[in-house]
Amino acid sequence: MQNKLYISNLAFSIDSDALRKLLTNYGVVLSSQVILQRDTGRSRGFAFVEMSTEEEAQAAVQGLNGQPTEGRALSVAIARDRS
Repeated sequence: MQNKLYISNLAFSIDSDALRKLLTNYGVVLSSQVILQRDTGRSRGFAFVEMSTEEEAQAAVQGLNGQPTEGRALSVAIARDRS
């Protein structure tokens, strides 16, 4: 099932809670994780979000990819498996 999203070009001020709120317009968010720098704890500008269904994930891609959020155009795609 492809319900996990990779979101990049995030504004550094967006945290996991803000990202979750943004994605709830497209369905149920199971988890959201903004990836942080180990040494500073600041955002690295990308995140992973898990939606409850593949359809909701696709709706989020369609609705948010390229949309400006806090001055930056989001890049939203279905996450690829690590292999």
